[in-house]
Amino acid sequence: MRSKHVVMAVALSLVVALTGCTRAVSGTPLGDPDPPRVAMTQDSFGIRAGLADAPVQLEIYTEPQCSHCADLQHDFGDRFAYYIGAGQLAITYRPMTFLDTPATDGHSARVANALFVAATPGGQGDGAGSTTGAQFQRFVERLWANQDPGSPGPDDATIADFARAAGVPGFQAHQIETGAQAKSAADLADMESTNFEFLYEVDPLNTGTPTVFDLHAGQKLDIYDDDWLSKLMAS
Repeated sequence: MRSKHVVMAVALSLVVALTGCTRAVSGTPLGDPDPPRVAMTQDSFGIRAGLADAPVQLEIYTEPQCSHCADLQHDFGDRFAYYIGAGQLAITYRPMTFLDTPATDGHSARVANALFVAATPGGQGDGAGSTTGAQFQRFVERLWANQDPGSPGPDDATIADFARAAGVPGFQAHQIETGAQAKSAADLADMESTNFEFLYEVDPLNTGTPTVFDLHAGQKLDIYDDDWLSKLMAS
């Protein structure tokens, strides 16, 4: 008797498969209730987007006016966001500001400050909460896609629009729009000095940006190999 029921069930499943019947499901899909988020590094001059125990841990040294950094985000940013959201990758961003000049009016410093504001835990009420790793990554992508090297760069309101478009929570986006300071001028100077020291340890001969460092393997990655990310994620 049991085998007969099994045969009927299999036959029914074949009919459904062959006729392509589907059942509409109402409502909206639920996302991950606790997606990977952002966190400051212990030295406070880096921002980790993703899980602390993600199997792949990268450190990226980047400058808001660096065109090669923009190329990296254009080519790999979407995949960064995907792997971060899936819990497979964490990226610690270490901003640099060495391209700032009097003519740029602190372009790189203001963008770097906005990154730290976006990574600050939110307040209470609507729009509160922490920025997720994927949201932060998309914010980085938008900032570098809209850079204007050698100019004062986007104003606070425009940077806040980039944050909102990336999904950064309302509290942090509002803080960016009002010019809130996560880092003082002295803090940003210390950030530049500290992150340069780390970058020098990674590669004392070429301290340019972008530099991508594999924290687990302890080595600088060749990001000019088109398949570098695929190989890394598959390893």
